[in-house]
Amino acid sequence: MTAYIDEACQAGARLSQACRVVGISARTLQRWREAGEVKVDGRKAAAQQREPANKLSEQERSQILSIANSAAFAQLPPSQIVPALADQGRYIASESSFYRVLNEAEQLTHRGKAKAPRHQRPTPLQASAPNQLWSWDITYLPTTIQGVFFYLYLIMDVYSRKIVGWEVFETESADHAASVFHKTHLREGIAGNALVLHSDNGSPMKGATMLATLQWLGVIPSFSRPSVSDDNPYSEALFKTLKYHPGFPDKPFDSLEQAREWVAGFQRWYNEVHRHSALKFVTPDQRHRGEDTVILAQRSALYEAAKAQRPDRWSGPTRNWQPEDIVYLNSCKSTKKELKDTDKAA
Repeated sequence: MTAYIDEACQAGARLSQACRVVGISARTLQRWREAGEVKVDGRKAAAQQREPANKLSEQERSQILSIANSAAFAQLPPSQIVPALADQGRYIASESSFYRVLNEAEQLTHRGKAKAPRHQRPTPLQASAPNQLWSWDITYLPTTIQGVFFYLYLIMDVYSRKIVGWEVFETESADHAASVFHKTHLREGIAGNALVLHSDNGSPMKGATMLATLQWLGVIPSFSRPSVSDDNPYSEALFKTLKYHPGFPDKPFDSLEQAREWVAGFQRWYNEVHRHSALKFVTPDQRHRGEDTVILAQRSALYEAAKAQRPDRWSGPTRNWQPEDIVYLNSCKSTKKELKDTDKAA
């Protein structure tokens, strides 16, 4: 490279221009000449292109693959293969080299007869009317005693987002969960109707008393995947609304009665006053009673009238006040499309 630069300069080119053509600066060339004879390109980019001196040869890589796939080691991971080879007095390569070679050969999979654990998404669920799909969970409410909490059991209707049942207890158990659900089921008057109850994998959700109650009432249980926090999104979102409500106490609750009194007030506000953004800003109670259709139609007519009166203020269609006919739980976009196509076909 330096020879080419010298040749260009002798032909009349400027040093800075000749250096720019080969991708270096004149100062870099000066440092190279001050250091004496240039044998190695010291730039970082060039260093990344050079092959390391300790790189495994193709023969060594083939030997690693051959050993890893042999009958003696085919069922073992590299963490087991390397020590076993050491006990035989053989050193082929390090454990990380075994992992790297197997990974590049797309052989770094679950080795052995046991299959790798797989957690599939829960069955997609949908609701087109109230009392078809419920979601429930338990959250902590702080108390004045450090390390002691009250437990809020909260059941909501996914279609309308209405809080259909709740209770606060001092302990967490499947018996309490079954009691709250049974009372809610009776109060909503849905005996004989198909209902799915979704929850996470907590012990109260899968307790024998709770599952027996669901079976007795003819309710289908649905559970989130283990250690997946967003498989129960509606309950989680409701808990955030509850704990970030402006009226949520700054200080912990003194008693169980105080906690129950506050939750009762929150339920009234949430169901009857709070205009839910996912419901086109109608209240959960209005959605649950089917009043949202008329309310949203009135809003749509009002906007159309405003546009007709002053069309110059509108650059496109009016705001979409169309209610969501179907609410989905744990389904990706493709699944939603498939379910909609199925509904149209039906």
